[in-house]
Amino acid sequence: MYVELKNINKKFGDYEAAKNISFGIEQGKLAALLGPSGSGKTTILRILAGLEQQDGGDVMIEGRVVNDVPASERGIGFVFQNYALFRYMTVYDNIAFGLKVQKMEKQKIRERVQEMVSLIGLEGLEKRYPNQLSGGQRQRVAFARAIAPNPQLLLLDEPFAAIDAKVRKELRRWLKEMIEKVGITSIFVTHDQEEAVEVADDILIINEGKLEQIGSPIDIYKNPKTPFVAQFIGTSVILDSLLGFKGYEDIPNGKKVIVRPEFVEAFKSDNQKFAKMMNAVEEGVIETIVFRGSYLELTLRVKGVRLTTHRSLERRHVEIGEKMCVLLYRVYLFDENGAQIRKNELLKGIDVEAL
Repeated sequence: MYVELKNINKKFGDYEAAKNISFGIEQGKLAALLGPSGSGKTTILRILAGLEQQDGGDVMIEGRVVNDVPASERGIGFVFQNYALFRYMTVYDNIAFGLKVQKMEKQKIRERVQEMVSLIGLEGLEKRYPNQLSGGQRQRVAFARAIAPNPQLLLLDEPFAAIDAKVRKELRRWLKEMIEKVGITSIFVTHDQEEAVEVADDILIINEGKLEQIGSPIDIYKNPKTPFVAQFIGTSVILDSLLGFKGYEDIPNGKKVIVRPEFVEAFKSDNQKFAKMMNAVEEGVIETIVFRGSYLELTLRVKGVRLTTHRSLERRHVEIGEKMCVLLYRVYLFDENGAQIRKNELLKGIDVEAL
């Protein structure tokens, strides 16, 4: 592994920000530290950068323990949430700052800055000051300043938090492309699931100072290893039981249930596509309909509980109060020992998702 944390612990008073954290990231990968606010994500990032000293454990970069190496000598580029650009320096001087600290020759500085300006697509704006740039442009300058000195590792702390939603989506794609082009190992902190899934090669789920799971976005979404991950990833409904639901009669007491929208199918009784599954159907009533841009989000009352599903805009029009056939074809069961996927017993041998 190119970057490794081994048994990292960190306390602030009585608060444990990192509890025996261990993970590794391969060279050239873009990894996301994802978790709720206060989970310890930024503390882990700062320990990696050398801006915070761990109470125990080792930080390794390229096989070398860097516990006692100052932040300025770790070869790390850092992009802050609020850009942290020098207000009284131009775009050119901001990007050149780290190169001047390295005492690089003036001609080489000019060449490197021009290379960075071209990379971030801000040619012609070299003489502008930060207050003359948009939020997205300032973040690009912060990115260029961080990678100009050719760091071994790039760390980004909520890099898109201060940017409006439309620009944030554009910058996500841009960042992923830039990281792939430059080939630098990178780790960014976020509490935004969509952001992590869209940008990261690997996601590390952090909760209350603990590493819950590490894996690709698809693996984490489809195979959550802990109850927290099963609840945190995606939009879920949590139920105390599935008492009375067809196909789930044998679920033992003490198992809670997580239902995601994609586990629920709602349709009219005359829909022949689902004819062979009617023995597993429950009756539901639409309580709310929310337009989400590319689909409708339906909330249905089924056997006294509320379930959510997504419905294509191309399907038949439905209204609040309308009765629907509801098919609950898969759930996550979880207890203190972990989470597991459970398919409806009445649908064995039928691939609902392929319909």
